[in-house]
Amino acid sequence: MRPGARQARGRTPFAVLVVALLSAGLLGLLTLNTALNESSFELARLKRQTTELTDQKQSLQHQIDQYSAPDALERRALELGMVPGGDPAFLQDDGKVLGKPAQAQDAPPVKRSGTGLWQQPEPSPQQPAQPSPQPSGPSVPPAAADGGVEIAPLPPAGQGATPSAPAGGTPR
Repeated sequence: MRPGARQARGRTPFAVLVVALLSAGLLGLLTLNTALNESSFELARLKRQTTELTDQKQSLQHQIDQYSAPDALERRALELGMVPGGDPAFLQDDGKVLGKPAQAQDAPPVKRSGTGLWQQPEPSPQQPAQPSPQPSGPSVPPAAADGGVEIAPLPPAGQGATPSAPAGGTPR
């Protein structure tokens, strides 16, 4: 046998082993890279879905806030034929009743006048617009007589009232 033939036979299994290990390493890296790319696509899809669901949640929360506002609840209750309950009555542990239970009344809780607070009645064409004399005694406005609140309008600028000086000082 030749000495060169023996060395070639000894290197062949080593070369095959190195090529097999390199091939296995490359296939492993390719598989890992593919799995990472697949996971990144899944992550992007989940982020998009999270954004859409967050927007939907905010929209629904806004609707809940609108529907639970006091004026919306009152309007919906009136549409359903409900009336304000009035003063409540409570039961204590010993069976004693606090308050006076009564049936709900179908009447508005605050009496309101027929005209708006800021509207002035217009003078009729038969009567000229003249200021009416002020009564000398204390009088009760019509809205205050039936339990409502009366707000007196301010006199027009330049008539009657003048600004007063601050307390303890002189006008400038």
